[in-house]
Parts: sequence; C-alpha cells; structure tokens
Amino acid sequence: MKRRFLGSQGLEVSAIGLGCMGMTIQYGELDDIESVEAIHHALDNDLNLLNTADAYGNGKNEVLINTAIKDRRSDVILNTKFGQVTNSDGRGGVNGKPSYVREACEASLSRLGTDYIDIFSQHRVDPDVPIEETVGEMGRLIAEGKVRYIGLSEASSETIQRAHREVSITCVETEYSLWTRDVEENILPTCLELGISLMPYAPIGRGFLSGEIKNIDDLNENDRRRDHPRFSSSNIAENYRKVQALKEISFSLGFKPAQIAIAWVLSQSDQIVPIPGTKHRKFIDENIRATDIALSDKDLIDLNKIFPVGETSGDRYPSAQMSKLGL
Repeated sequence: MKRRFLGSQGLEVSAIGLGCMGMTIQYGELDDIESVEAIHHALDNDLNLLNTADAYGNGKNEVLINTAIKDRRSDVILNTKFGQVTNSDGRGGVNGKPSYVREACEASLSRLGTDYIDIFSQHRVDPDVPIEETVGEMGRLIAEGKVRYIGLSEASSETIQRAHREVSITCVETEYSLWTRDVEENILPTCLELGISLMPYAPIGRGFLSGEIKNIDDLNENDRRRDHPRFSSSNIAENYRKVQALKEISFSLGFKPAQIAIAWVLSQSDQIVPIPGTKHRKFIDENIRATDIALSDKDLIDLNKIFPVGETSGDRYPSAQMSKLGL
C-alpha cells in the first residue's frame, strides 16, 4: 500500500482510507460481521486510515469499529467526527461549543474503546460559535493527549484559514469526485497553500461513478440516496450519460470505472487522501488497486471534459443539508 502524509505535522497514512459510515447507515443491507471482516481485511493490507463519526448510527459506527480494532489499535489511524446533534425538537443541529467538544470527545473515546483519537474532526461548522473557540478546545484535547491531530469537515476557505491560525489543522474532509468539483475553486487551493490535506469522501460519487446505478430502482427502498437530488429519476438519467463515457475510458485502460474515479482524485495532488466507503472486502481490494493507476495527461484531459465543473445534474444533498455546508 502506498502512503501519503496527512497534513504537515508528519502523520503518515495509507494513500486511501476506509469510510465506515455505510457499515451502519445509509446504503444497502447491513451486516456487522461482514463489516468487521472488511475492516480486518483493510488493516491486513496496510490500509490503516479509518473514518467514522459519532453521528453515524447515533454512535453505533464507533462501537462497531471498537469491535473490529479491539486487539489492533496500534495498526489504526482513527479519525472520528463530532458536532452533528439532534435537538430537543427532534431536528438536526450543530454544536461547536467548547464544553460540547470535550463531552463529545469523551463519549467517542468510550465507544471506540481507546484512550486517544488520532484525528478528531468537527463534522459541520457551528455558525453560532466562533471557529476559534471550537478548535481552541480541540487544541487543549491535543495538549492532554486525548487527541493527536484535528480536522474540519465541509468548512469554507475562510473558516479553514481562521481555524488554522488558532490551531494547526491536519485535514479537511469534504465531498470531492469527478461529479463534485466545486472545492477546486477555493477550498482545495486554501488547503494546498496551508499544508492541510484534503480528505475527500464519496470519491466514487456515492457509488454512482461505479456505473452500477442506472436508475432509481437500483437503490433499495430505504437507501438514503433516494433523498438526494442527484439520484432522482431525471437526474440519474442525465448523469448516467457521463458515466457511460467514463466506463469507455476505464475499460480501455483495463480498469473499472470506480478505480479510475479514485485514481483521478488521487492525481489532483499528493496532499489528497480519499476515503472511499465500503463494507465489502472485494471492493477494498479494488480500491487499493486504484492507488497504483497512473493516469496520463490525455486521460486526465478526457476525464475533465466528460465531467466539467458545475455540470452535474442535481445538488449533492437535500436543501436542508446543503445549507449546512461551506460555513
């Protein structure tokens, strides 16, 4: 497994990580045994960066990871997130108050069965709490040895800069793929300038860039992607035209579309460490193989022509969730 540095503080990780969200929520049928075996398989193949959050299944994802890494903690670079909460009215909210930062960290440590978190990230920015106060408390957790590094998720360029002036930020997690390229305008340049790594989730477009999702009926009835505008019947039809072109390029190179999608993200900068999610060992093998793909200049030009910035049909989240991005 190839390796890359995450951030500029010397943390070395596998060139891709493993997004664990889908092991407890969101996509398809759930199988804890298969998920634990998938994590073991990743670690056995030196894929050591695991990404989770306290919001995934209301803590269930962290408990699942605890089960998987119980005897292998030293093999893992563990990234968990905090801040997405359910308010008293049952609606989702964000909490970035310093007191909650500490409360959330202690709860995650307990669920994960560990005495330190390698990378502790704010899941969404709290517009009511200055980012300096939030990351300031995260920095105190570093000083206490409970956290090694800190990150942000779906933050704006301005917020990233302000946070980094307060405490060194190691990584910024955001959606980035062939069909989600808006970060190229401000967020990615800011990260590259400051020595912060971009940690793209959904580099395969929530599975769409694999070419296996041709219409809405390919998703289970309880699949959360049905709520995402890009997966509406009309938008899937429009977006799939681009995927068909991706498939042609991929097969001509001897790889699967999902592998080329990951390779494209990796090719954008050495400071990028994508975290494709899966709960199946065979896909972990395919994703690892993608780290060895060297796309030519012509390949990159062709792919960029197929997926121009801003031309994907449909937003990547429902409107209520879109309003919480880029703060």
